[in-house]
Amino acid sequence: MGSEAMMPIKHLVVIGTGLIGGSLALALKKACVVERVTGVGRGRANLELAVERGIADDYTDDVAAAVVDADVVLLAVPMAAYGSVFAAMADTLPAAAIVSDAGSTKQSALIAARKHLPDATRFVAAHPIAGTEQSGAGAAFAELFEQRLCILTPDADTDAQALQRVQAMWQCAGSRVVSMNPLEHDEFLAAVSHLPHLTAFALVNAVRKQANDGHDPFEFAAGGFRDFTRIASSSPQMWRDIALCNSAAVMHQIDALQAELDILKQALLNADAEALLENFTSAKQARDAWLVRYEKS
Repeated sequence: MGSEAMMPIKHLVVIGTGLIGGSLALALKKACVVERVTGVGRGRANLELAVERGIADDYTDDVAAAVVDADVVLLAVPMAAYGSVFAAMADTLPAAAIVSDAGSTKQSALIAARKHLPDATRFVAAHPIAGTEQSGAGAAFAELFEQRLCILTPDADTDAQALQRVQAMWQCAGSRVVSMNPLEHDEFLAAVSHLPHLTAFALVNAVRKQANDGHDPFEFAAGGFRDFTRIASSSPQMWRDIALCNSAAVMHQIDALQAELDILKQALLNADAEALLENFTSAKQARDAWLVRYEKS
């Protein structure tokens, strides 16, 4: 599908001009496929920075006013804010406008859209698999989505034209776009994204709580600890919302991780060197294969 299915975007409204929303605006501007971008948010300093950096052409804190003449609206806000943002735009959103998002849990996004939008068929749930631990307009860059996966999770009622145009939009930003079931998305992302973040937070807290008057355990941490816990520097508020919005799948994955830790604990109790080596080797082989197959570095 080419960019002609999407363009031009006469007025793109980005609600949440941080890393994801700001980077999409920059990417679409770089591709010359958007005429005007309005940034929406609550922090004036961040909105002014978005204009200064060319992310947005203008800004407001009024969702209802921003979307009056929008043809595409992107939500790049915490998952817990979806209901209030959808409700705020419900009375002024043009009937022909397309609404999409960039959130990490898709079932909750679709539920909020059905509850608050006048026409939820024109909401196309999306999740770009890209990001850093940085946040705000200052962290945005146009190349963030290049050759990164973007998952669309339409349901049976999603408008076909809206789906086509959102797919084209993300392709214009450089993404490789695929579609999948919302439930399946939430299960997979709980395993490969949500659980790693919760585990990183948990590990840092486990180490933090071992501090005493004599020593700070972080004094002895080096590259391995830094690399493993990098994502613990991510936004606590954002990850609180993601965990709560996808709690069933996340709890299932916590159980799966706990089962693996129990296997290691039992091997240690039994001084079972062979079991430990087999476990570690299997994990190494799986990770190495992932790196080769998907060209990760």
